[in-house]
Parts: sequence; C-alpha cells; structure tokens
Amino acid sequence: MNTSGDRLRILLRECHLSATDFAVNRKVTPQHVNNWFKRGIPLARMEEVAELLSVNVRWLRSGEGPKHPGEDRDKRRLEDVARQRSDRASMREELEMPFYTERQTQNCGRTAVSEMPNRKVRLARRVFDAMDVELHNAICVAMSGNSMADKIQDGSLIGIDRGRINVIDGEMYALEHDGMLRVKYLYRLPGGGLRLRSHNAGEYPDEIFTAEQILEQHIHVIGWIFWWSTLNNRRHPATLP
Repeated sequence: MNTSGDRLRILLRECHLSATDFAVNRKVTPQHVNNWFKRGIPLARMEEVAELLSVNVRWLRSGEGPKHPGEDRDKRRLEDVARQRSDRASMREELEMPFYTERQTQNCGRTAVSEMPNRKVRLARRVFDAMDVELHNAICVAMSGNSMADKIQDGSLIGIDRGRINVIDGEMYALEHDGMLRVKYLYRLPGGGLRLRSHNAGEYPDEIFTAEQILEQHIHVIGWIFWWSTLNNRRHPATLP
C-alpha cells in the first residue's frame, strides 16, 4: 500500500463499493478510477475523495498520520487519561523511611542516635516529590519533649533529609548532641559557631556553641526537617450530656 491508488482500492473494498459505483458517484468513467488505482489519485480530486471516504487527506495522499479524522485527538485523550491515572496512583503511593531513635550503647549507659531494626514509617510519595527529597536520604524520628511546642508536639513523627546538612538560618534541623537527639532552629555564628533556638523559647532559652564546643560536645547536624505529623495534645475535657 505505497500509493494513494493502493489506499483507494482498499478503502473501496472496506466500504463494499465497486470501482463502477464509485465512478458513478464521482461522475467519472470506470477507466478513470482504474487509472487512479495505477497512478494515484489526482491532487485536484484528493480532498473530495478523502471527504467521501471519511479519511484524512494527508493519510490518503502519503500514508502518513492517522487514517481517520479524530484518531489523533482520541489518541491524545487516551494518553491524557492514562497519564492522569498514573499521576493519581503515584500520589497515593507510599514509600518507607527507616526509623531512628536514641539507643543505649555499651559505653556506660550513653546513648547514640541509630536505626531501629525492622521499623519503618510510610509517607506519601507526593511529599517527597513536593519537598525534593530523595528517598535514600530520608529517615524518620519521633519528637521527644516540648521544646518545639506548639510547632511540633511531643510524640510527633519527623521526616529528616540527610542530604541537606548545610545550615540555612532559621530552618529546622535534627541534631545529635553527644548522643542525644535534638530538634532546633539553627543559626550560624561567626567562627563556625551555632545558635540553637526552640519554638518554645519562653521555656527553653537560646543556646550558643562555639566551634570548639561543637567539637568537644560532639554536635553534628543529622539533616533538615522536611515533614512532621503534629498531634494535638490539648484535648478538651469530656463533657457530660
């Protein structure tokens, strides 16, 4: 099916039209139609023939593109539907982060922040995508204490991006401070120092550490906090009906 004549012959067969019937319809002789089969449809008659047989002119002339009008549109519509379904499935998909906590070491009861075996926390993929966090950098911890209340309540789960440890002033980070897990706003100070600020600043004043103290007290940034699940611990008292 290399010429428009070849395509015309097949179209007539599909429409159950003889060459003679088609010739009568187009007000030409059957010999004209036979010539079209052999030499191709004349360009001057291409559009009317395509319209009569409900095919695209470009396809009839060259064999390129969709055969029938609307096929391109229908294909795009099906592709859009498939893409939307894929996007919705991706938004519902959940990924697993390893869970870390303070754990006792063998060194005189000291603690260290380490992974809890066989414990994972699931979080929607859309959160990782929205915050531009790579899964292999993500871990989860639980908030302990009220130093970040009412921003993050005691017991809330926290997502940490270990790929972002460079301090941006005023952002929240998770720290390991001599084996203790801490969550604070961080601010850089001249000479490599750090200011640690709690959200509950009235109860927890700012802490300032020089570069030397940071080394001495084994303070290091675990990562940037990109997500947390805050629990409302301020329950209203139950009332009797």
